[in-house]
Amino acid sequence: MLKYILAWFPMIIIAIVNGYFREKFLVNYFNKLQAHQLSSVSMIILLAIYNWILFKIFFPASVNQAMFIGLIWLIFTVTFEFLFGHYLLGHSWPNLLNDYNIFKGRVWIFVLIWTSIVPYIIYRIQE
Repeated sequence: MLKYILAWFPMIIIAIVNGYFREKFLVNYFNKLQAHQLSSVSMIILLAIYNWILFKIFFPASVNQAMFIGLIWLIFTVTFEFLFGHYLLGHSWPNLLNDYNIFKGRVWIFVLIWTSIVPYIIYRIQE
């Protein structure tokens, strides 16, 4: 499992690059909410590509391991998002929680759902 835990760290870089693309490009052509939504979609696509490549190199031993990988990545992602966002970037807790409000068009929750299920999906496709 260590290799899958370590494989989570490049996902931070993918997310930072995706966020940079949103802030430097998408916001010039779309409003902030639309840029957030498009960035969420692009993050889902990037995670699928990353998982596809990762599992070509390190294929999980079982479907249960693939599901466990997704759970670990979800926990790491949410923990990182809140700790990094609040303590290093200085975002307020309400501001961080705002990304989870789908009633306001915030769709980040779908990225988190995808993060947790993409290992299972890619495992099933590649088995």
